[in-house]
Amino acid sequence: MNEDLHPGNDSGNDSGNDSGGDPGGGASPGEETRVDWDRLREAAVAALEHAYVPYSRFPVGAAALTEDGRVVSGCNVENASYGLTLCAECSLVSALHMSGGGRLVAFVCVDGHGDVLMPCGRCRQLLHEHRAPGLRLLTVSGVRGMAEVLPDAFGPENL
Repeated sequence: MNEDLHPGNDSGNDSGNDSGGDPGGGASPGEETRVDWDRLREAAVAALEHAYVPYSRFPVGAAALTEDGRVVSGCNVENASYGLTLCAECSLVSALHMSGGGRLVAFVCVDGHGDVLMPCGRCRQLLHEHRAPGLRLLTVSGVRGMAEVLPDAFGPENL
């Protein structure tokens, strides 16, 4: 699922500039994308309505803004073997590539009540791989940069 989102005012605490040794580091002053976090969160809530969760009954929705202003979203899809369950971030990245590719500049993940969730470690790694420089995540602790939620990340640049 994707739609166009013209970034609006940035609400939320943006204490997370993705900087330091991260090659996908923070945007230079004046380059930072403005994010309408409320609208992005609404897209994540809409995505969770499509979750397939017959075992856990724990739907998760995720939405992200791409560099070109599109919103891509995804939901979790469970499997009876549990280990093959796809997190919402997995289907979001699939939607990213199915809709033309690109890089993620802002991300949010929510539970069935619409409350913000922190992506699991596996999904943080997935987001790291598909991030634009300066990717920001709305987390339970506010807006954070990728380097804050996945410090010392391993990525393509390490291969």
